[in-house]
Amino acid sequence: MGGGSSVPYTQEEGDTMSYVKPDQVVEAMIQAGTSKSQLTVEQMLLRGFLGGALLGFATTLAFTATAQTGIGMAGALLFPAGFVIIVLLGLELVTGNFALIPLAVMERKTTALRMLVSWTWVFIGHLIGSVFYGLLYYAAVTQFGHVQEGGVIDLIRGAAEAKTIGYASLGWAGMGTVFVKAMLCNWMVCLGAVMANASRSTGGKIAAMWLPIVIFFGQGFEHAVVNLFVIPTGMLMGAGVSLGDWWLWNQIPVTLGNIAGGFLFTGLALCLAQKKPAVPPVAELNSSHKAS
Repeated sequence: MGGGSSVPYTQEEGDTMSYVKPDQVVEAMIQAGTSKSQLTVEQMLLRGFLGGALLGFATTLAFTATAQTGIGMAGALLFPAGFVIIVLLGLELVTGNFALIPLAVMERKTTALRMLVSWTWVFIGHLIGSVFYGLLYYAAVTQFGHVQEGGVIDLIRGAAEAKTIGYASLGWAGMGTVFVKAMLCNWMVCLGAVMANASRSTGGKIAAMWLPIVIFFGQGFEHAVVNLFVIPTGMLMGAGVSLGDWWLWNQIPVTLGNIAGGFLFTGLALCLAQKKPAVPPVAELNSSHKAS
């Protein structure tokens, strides 16, 4: 989800407008997926680490706004700040890569193996960065364990339990619910990554990215990288959640749902809807008409 290739455009277009046409956006998606699959392991890990930590910052900002106002949507309006920073700095979010790199594979610009390697190392980077930030945030907000309740602490602990044992209490209906919420989440998150290519100006990129991220966060959908921060941090704060609860009832189904939603509803759908078909040269068309 971080940086990608710049969208090609003529000087005249660049002088007159910042809007990028959908077919050009799709080309930029393919280029970005290709570039992301070719990063070194060190780059994947470090960019993933920073992406996970920065999304943790955005999540605690959102929880703080909710705790201070009592209005969940207040947090949703602020959460996209972290996403914007990650994209503008060219860092990595594996959830966006679930839409972009498969397109590069389909176009034979990279391989399925490179795609899986990228997803794996970036995810590991997210895990390390999210837990690292979670440890620092726990130390700060609980004053090294001396404060165990109130405000953001209660919100994070409650969210960790709702995202795991809350679904477990519903059995298979809970498993289906978390998967669908993950699909809906990454439909919007990947759209946010794509919308960054819909403008050539920084302000335009920020505004375009902000919209779909507010939509996902404001409705409480399930994001794999956010949960890499929320659940282990909630466990540190006393949530009654085990490692098995975390991975079985959230992290694994959410990751799978994010893959399905990001690829099917954003990556593949936009590619099929907007990519320009190959047009044969005019001379070739004329010769075929004469032959008929």
